[in-house]
Amino acid sequence: MQHFKTLSAYLDYLELPRPEHPMFSVFTTIGDGFLPCPKESSPPITNDCYTISFKKIVKGNLTYGRTKYDFTNGALFFIAPKQVLQWDSSVVFEQKGFSINFHEDFLKGTDLAHQIKKYGFFSYSANEALHLSPKEEKQIEAIVESIDIEYQNNQDEFSKDIIISQLSTLFKYANRFYERQFFNRKELSNDLLEQFNKQLADYFNSGQVQEKGIPSIEQIAESLSVSQRYLSDTLKKETGKTSTEHLQLYLIDEAKNILLNPNKTIAEVAYELGFEYPPYFSRLFKKKEGISPTEYREKYRMN
Repeated sequence: MQHFKTLSAYLDYLELPRPEHPMFSVFTTIGDGFLPCPKESSPPITNDCYTISFKKIVKGNLTYGRTKYDFTNGALFFIAPKQVLQWDSSVVFEQKGFSINFHEDFLKGTDLAHQIKKYGFFSYSANEALHLSPKEEKQIEAIVESIDIEYQNNQDEFSKDIIISQLSTLFKYANRFYERQFFNRKELSNDLLEQFNKQLADYFNSGQVQEKGIPSIEQIAESLSVSQRYLSDTLKKETGKTSTEHLQLYLIDEAKNILLNPNKTIAEVAYELGFEYPPYFSRLFKKKEGISPTEYREKYRMN
């Protein structure tokens, strides 16, 4: 895998113009023109830069992480440092778009350096690019145009603060549009919950829990070809519970069934569920149910 430590090296590889600033670059063809891209297939690459781009792929595939970006209607996509990007030799972009690239050090010492890590769209699955309506496109284009003007014409002591402020505004709009996208995708979210539960059921029924322990959210997300954060945010949005809470509820439901077997000790139940230390299981059970596993068993026997 190829890694680029500097912005210039990364842009050279993408066949984009050299940056006016060593840590920040804007390339825009809003209106006429075209957005160049490498002519050959790319091996998996990573870099130390953030990327915000608006593109429409006419042909070919661009792979981000484990899955392929969907650019059918044109979309914003966001890449954080160290994330993996790859494309094939047949990729063709529509003659419109923009690309903002900046080194992670560009944000050092700013509030945005902390805020940017809270935006989920920098860590979502590849096929969850942010799709925009024509009206939303115009709003984003206006902000990018302002950033481009500042980038091209005013490299002075105020320029960085102005660009940082404009980036912050861009991210706030993106976050608004992202929330709208979540709202419009309940069917997708419900399907994801079903897939989440199916993955857990398959994992437990195959006996993997005894061999490998309780699966991590990261493992489940990877098996669903989404990021850990996207999985949790989606489930939280539609169910009010995070992926961790759903996993815990699944464990408690399984525990209730196993506890009905009077021949198994509480420790054996815990080990069967993948808990390395039985006290962890007992604490989680009491936290969720209000009574201990032993009390639950006794209550059931009385009924």
